[in-house]
Amino acid sequence: MTTQTLAGVDVELNEEGFLVKPEQWTEGMAVELARKEGIDPLTDRHWQVVRFMRDEYFAKGTGPTVRVLGKTSGVTVKELYELFPKGPAKIAARIAGIPKPKGCI
Repeated sequence: MTTQTLAGVDVELNEEGFLVKPEQWTEGMAVELARKEGIDPLTDRHWQVVRFMRDEYFAKGTGPTVRVLGKTSGVTVKELYELFPKGPAKIAARIAGIPKPKGCI
């Protein structure tokens, strides 16, 4: 694990760059994490997915898969890949400050 400063807060990240403590996440951190993924700016559609990911994680204990995201977030799978081209569920989870969803490689 490593410690990084995101939006002025020292946070621990695991070896894959996911926040160890999702409750430390802020929207300012999301902007910085997105930039590191090559996503700038975060649009309203990005935020829709990021907030949905967080809601699902805190309600169910894990983030949704791409398939579930495409069916329940209000954003189609095709658009998810346009918004988060390097892997929608994994990248959106990282930006949302939650652990990698089960089933992601």
